[in-house]
Amino acid sequence: MNDRSMNRRTLLRRGSALAAAGGLGLRHRLSLAAAANEGHPLAPRPGHFPAKAKHMIVFFMTGGFSHLDTFDYKPKLQKDHDKAVGARKVLASPYAFRPRGESGKMVSELFEHVGGVVDDVCFLHTVHGDSAGHSAATLGMHTGSVTIPLPSLGSWISYGLGTLNTNLPSFVVLAAKEPYNGFQVWDANFLPGYHKGVRVIPGPNPLPDVTSPVPSVSRRDLEARMLRDLNEAHLSARDADGLLASRMTTFDTAYGLMREAPEAFDLGRESRATLDLYGASADAPDSFAAQCLTARRLVERGVRVVELFDVGSNTNWDSHNNIDDHRALSRNIDRPIAALIADLKSRGLLDETLIVGCSEFGRTPWQDLTPRGRGHHSRCFTCFLVGGGAKGGYSHGVSDEYGDGPAEDPVHVHDFHATILHLMGLDHTRLTYRYSGRDFRLTDVHGEVVKPVIA
Repeated sequence: MNDRSMNRRTLLRRGSALAAAGGLGLRHRLSLAAAANEGHPLAPRPGHFPAKAKHMIVFFMTGGFSHLDTFDYKPKLQKDHDKAVGARKVLASPYAFRPRGESGKMVSELFEHVGGVVDDVCFLHTVHGDSAGHSAATLGMHTGSVTIPLPSLGSWISYGLGTLNTNLPSFVVLAAKEPYNGFQVWDANFLPGYHKGVRVIPGPNPLPDVTSPVPSVSRRDLEARMLRDLNEAHLSARDADGLLASRMTTFDTAYGLMREAPEAFDLGRESRATLDLYGASADAPDSFAAQCLTARRLVERGVRVVELFDVGSNTNWDSHNNIDDHRALSRNIDRPIAALIADLKSRGLLDETLIVGCSEFGRTPWQDLTPRGRGHHSRCFTCFLVGGGAKGGYSHGVSDEYGDGPAEDPVHVHDFHATILHLMGLDHTRLTYRYSGRDFRLTDVHGEVVKPVIA
């Protein structure tokens, strides 16, 4: 039998036998082989051009992370505290800033640990979006649309590149609590359902019922093959229905999870030194530190996209009454984010892993509900990129003297998305999906790659 005549079922059966004989070391070759003869729909695919980044980890700080109290230092804001500007009063940052790293980047005391790796970080200080409402802005940052739900950034990358391990989801979401809009921010919408983010709720049992009740591996494999054959016969009689095919793929992924997820989520396999670096404990898998360490373990095992939400739609970064609320929130994420950057770098994984940090918008330079609070601010805020071909130790764009609006090099959310896709090897104008009579893309008909941030 030559290669061209080998059908998918035979290929998968031979691949299973090889995997059993050779272990996980054959994963990459088997994933590539699965792409032959219309193989697994999540098999890895080449991008539009070569790129350093193979994986992406997203940190989303729900509620409106303040650029003015973290990474966008404004001396005039400090000088003019309580000064009236029109009908508004200036609110200085209560946090001390100091220069960090060889780049001399001004970083506030809220991010003491991130300041220690600041030369690996690329800041974009003039990001702006189309809504100052939590739900619409969160949707916009994830899907490019502030009006109707569309496929998320993670789903688009899964659609464009597939995954490097078809036994795990291509897109994993670590979220103890739901953000604004819930599942819509990681939904695949009209893209095939297997590109949807799989939410994992951090804790001692992140994936319930993942352990097979069948004790015999050979029996379990036999049952899986029989079920696959039955499903394929059922699908072929229904004109290759897309929704049914997607459901079958999710079952395949679930079966793979039963084999690989317990090991992937077991932080007890990490050294004491690594746990200490993150400030994590194997006994506290629901901590944000543990989630960051889990994210590293997932990308090591071939997951394409991991997104982490530190908080949900309540008790978050929405500091209308008191910007001092940011202190406890930053303490929760500062050390783990810095540890992840350092850990990936020490393992040689930072160049191929793009880290994205963002919020739905920033916060106003003006006093809000109380003299110590800040309001929503979508006109200008800060996001950051690390690794994956982004230029470390660099700040792009300059906000005005109060951090109220862009003074140089504005970056729309569509531009931010176009840049992320570019770093992943995808041309945002060519990554399209035809639905309901038109071609859709993440950036709609907008977006320009921010070339200065690319190393």
